[in-house]
Amino acid sequence: MIVDPFVAHRSLLFTVAYEMLGSAADAEDVLQETWLRWAEVDQLQVHDPRAYLVRAVTRQALNRTRTLSRRREDYVGEWLPEPLLTHPDVADDVELAESVSIAMLTVLETLGPTERAVFVLREVFDIPYEEVAGAVGKTPAAVRQIARRARSHIAARQSRVSVSPSEHRAVVARFVTALHTGRIQDLMEIMAPDVVLIADGGGLAGAALAPVHGADVVATMLAGTDRVAFETTEVWLNGAPAIRIESGSGRAAVSVVVENGRIIRIYATSNPKKLTRLDKPADLTR
Repeated sequence: MIVDPFVAHRSLLFTVAYEMLGSAADAEDVLQETWLRWAEVDQLQVHDPRAYLVRAVTRQALNRTRTLSRRREDYVGEWLPEPLLTHPDVADDVELAESVSIAMLTVLETLGPTERAVFVLREVFDIPYEEVAGAVGKTPAAVRQIARRARSHIAARQSRVSVSPSEHRAVVARFVTALHTGRIQDLMEIMAPDVVLIADGGGLAGAALAPVHGADVVATMLAGTDRVAFETTEVWLNGAPAIRIESGSGRAAVSVVVENGRIIRIYATSNPKKLTRLDKPADLTR
């Protein structure tokens, strides 16, 4: 049986759109728009369906960034990418896991739409410059320059320390234990002195409206959580060990960045509109 190329490459297309937008809901909308256009194409005339579909998804995602930028201007508090439940084996592809991590997606938000598209297509999916140029409407020479600037921009803002999934998982387990004990000293010991907590409630759930800096401040805030009212589950989010929290006030997803055995960043999402993908693993691929 012949499988439609769109169906065959759907996981790849979703991953491209998600990395460009940081939103699974918007990525799904982009895929729907791409599918409608694909259905109207004379597919016998398409020599490389994968390249054609990636180009089409990229263009639709770039169009959607205009809507997203207007939406985020009115967003309450900090904006974080939509977390996804993922299979543990996503971590086997180190580059893929890094590219879909909450930390990387947050850094990608600091790029312009075209720079982000070029970085994602070229650095993550290793798509030839000529094909990237066709997707973003630039010359190959311009794309090379954009890619160079984007790489430099990202390198200056991401952690340079590589941590194995097992080490990451061990730190998350210690963090969970400290959360449940509620002891400030236990929390401070698992965090770097200059740890930063970024929370996203979107105005719909309780969350700090600005980044919280320093282990003492972050630990005091976390220790103030009601010890009885929440349950934690260790899960894989965006290709890395993380925490899903259930409480009487709602749900939250917590991802961390680890360096030298301690947490240097905490990303906590409690906006209920962003927590609809925590029960079924997403299919992410390159």
